[in-house]
Amino acid sequence: MSQLAKMITAHEGVETHAYKCTADKITIGVGRNIDPKGGIGLNAREIEMLLLNDIERVEDELSVAFPWTIDLIMHSPARYDALVDICFNLGMPRLRKFEKALEASYNHKWDEAADEFMDSLWAKQVGKRAVEICAMIRTGEYQKEY
Repeated sequence: MSQLAKMITAHEGVETHAYKCTADKITIGVGRNIDPKGGIGLNAREIEMLLLNDIERVEDELSVAFPWTIDLIMHSPARYDALVDICFNLGMPRLRKFEKALEASYNHKWDEAADEFMDSLWAKQVGKRAVEICAMIRTGEYQKEY
């Protein structure tokens, strides 16, 4: 870290969560004003960096909690990505509650797994996202190109 970066960090402080600065603006990190009223927010590169970091974290969590998901990367990437998407959305603690869906996935009972995920509050809350993700689990195919 440069001398300037060290000085600014010492003056601003470091926060790992959003907070209100002394000017009552929503701020993150080292004094980054992201307040919708006058803040600079995040640029596209920063947003992508955060996303890629979060995806990597979720993939690591999945591989530790459910080691069988690692095999899906090569044999059924769409299903793997579907599980990553669900975990990204719910977080690991809530994903773990889908015991029947995860057991069905482990046993490659994809219709059953898709049905279990669809028959949930999560599916009702996210709507079309659940329909697409569950179709990926059921068929092993991406439903559209992004």
